[in-house]
Amino acid sequence: MGQIQIENMEFYAYHGCFKEEQIVGNRFLVDLTIETDMNIPSKTDNINDALNYQTAYELVKQEMQKKSHLLEHIAGRILDVLYVKFNSIRKATVKVSKMNPPMGGKMERVSVTMSR
Repeated sequence: MGQIQIENMEFYAYHGCFKEEQIVGNRFLVDLTIETDMNIPSKTDNINDALNYQTAYELVKQEMQKKSHLLEHIAGRILDVLYVKFNSIRKATVKVSKMNPPMGGKMERVSVTMSR
């Protein structure tokens, strides 16, 4: 068993409950942790035996391009698509952060973390 971590993936996207957020957009960061069996690829050194994290990144990127109102919805969609694509996932955790959210005060980010 092992973990693949893809950290601080940065996207400019158009998520939010306010109409302006879906027009102007914002910066988002995504962290992904995937637990999977790494015994075979650790011996074969063959990408075909491993969970391809380039593909995982592309799946996250595709989901970030689809507009959503809630960070929870984005995180859930990312988990859904990962489990459809990779049958070797034992557990996955995704954290989606909206930078400088329009919440009426100064803050760096708001984040949602989901695991399955």
